[in-house]
Amino acid sequence: MQKITACLWFDDRAEEAVKFYTSIFKNSKIKGTTRYGKAGAKASGRPEGTVMTVLFELDGQEFLALNGGPHFKFSPAISFIANCKNQQEIDELWQKLSAGGEPSQCGWLTDKFGVSWQIVPANIGQINSRARHRLPKQNGAKFGQGKGVTLRKSTPPAGRAEPGRRQ
Repeated sequence: MQKITACLWFDDRAEEAVKFYTSIFKNSKIKGTTRYGKAGAKASGRPEGTVMTVLFELDGQEFLALNGGPHFKFSPAISFIANCKNQQEIDELWQKLSAGGEPSQCGWLTDKFGVSWQIVPANIGQINSRARHRLPKQNGAKFGQGKGVTLRKSTPPAGRAEPGRRQ
């Protein structure tokens, strides 16, 4: 049993979002769907019989999607990190998740449902650590905080996207 499960609050597109996500990630599936009954529909203002929650897995990680109404919105304050084994996987996930969404900087994107993602090489920590030691500070700014940061999709230096690869 997974100890912690993220709950994603959608207005009314939970089922659509889950089908989208499970079509993108390997080892993914819909585990169950609940619908609003008479009492739940009355309390929530949702039509009886419409989808209330969808329990699903993305690459073995469990999530719950909820159609809870327009009260809450997603923000980049919470994001999901997709650790990719190589540049091909980064490119595939980026293309699929950003379709209809909004690309951002440094591997971040917001998908068409408003959920924020970071699509990065699995060894991003090692890459950033090496880069910090090689790049000089500019005007007192630390690595990644300068005015020149315009990178969109993660494209690590040649030969560094694959974990365990010797240099």
